[in-house]
Amino acid sequence: MSTAQERMSQDAASGVMHWCRCWVLRRGDGKVLGFTDHDTEITFDGVVFRAASGLTAHALQQTTGLAVDNAEVVGAVTSSAVSEQDLRAGRFDGAEVELWLVDWRQPDNRVLRFQGSLGDIEYGGGQFRAELRGLSERLNTTVGRVYRCHCSAALGDGQCRLVLDDPRFRAETEIVAIANPEQFITVDVGLDTTWLSGGVVEVLTGAAEGLHAHIQSAEDTSEGLKLTLWDSFRVPLAEHDRVKLTVGCDKRATSCRERFANFLNFRGFPHIPGEDWLAAVPNRGGLNDGGRRDG
Repeated sequence: MSTAQERMSQDAASGVMHWCRCWVLRRGDGKVLGFTDHDTEITFDGVVFRAASGLTAHALQQTTGLAVDNAEVVGAVTSSAVSEQDLRAGRFDGAEVELWLVDWRQPDNRVLRFQGSLGDIEYGGGQFRAELRGLSERLNTTVGRVYRCHCSAALGDGQCRLVLDDPRFRAETEIVAIANPEQFITVDVGLDTTWLSGGVVEVLTGAAEGLHAHIQSAEDTSEGLKLTLWDSFRVPLAEHDRVKLTVGCDKRATSCRERFANFLNFRGFPHIPGEDWLAAVPNRGGLNDGGRRDG
């Protein structure tokens, strides 16, 4: 038994408890938030746990199997900590969560009670309710390589290894007009519009800063570069917002070789037989000489 657990047992035996719960939320954008149900702030591991945050937890049920741990957290929506705008933008989606039981007199005496991530989030009426998913949730994810003609790597990742800082592949620009939530016009930066199809828009400034969306199509117009998205941002864009445009990849071997000159890192199998070939049988009218089917 650890020192903290021994101290907790001693306090329980004495009938006087000096323990509180502390929550750490680590968002995907790097922001770290701390909350506690104690009446004053607590600090450890470089995180300040704010009191009077309104954060509470329902009963924590942990299992030894692969089922999702049954728990949820409820908190107040405030402009300084968890804002409705951030929730709507998805900035808390998948955030890492830690729950500690802490001796508020000596924060070094603490026990980690839960570690996982936020699942489904609901908000409204001045509060939010988030599902907690334990570490075992990751074991339910199917992993492994799929053998297919198209590349399985993401453009610019560790398998692709393409350097995207090349001005042919990525550029920053500014929004000059907004037609609707899925369509806007930016200053033309010289990127090939055919390459932008399937690319990504990252917002650098404004209310939607840090959010991403996928490009459906791009078109050069007299006003500038018109972009159409597959889906709108959760937070509205505004004129003069800065955005970063990255070209797309259709995962074909031809594009990898001719567009990106990166065929050495292609992660597909362009010569793998298709389903038609697997079902093919010899016929009298064909050339049955034992040669290659693809000529």
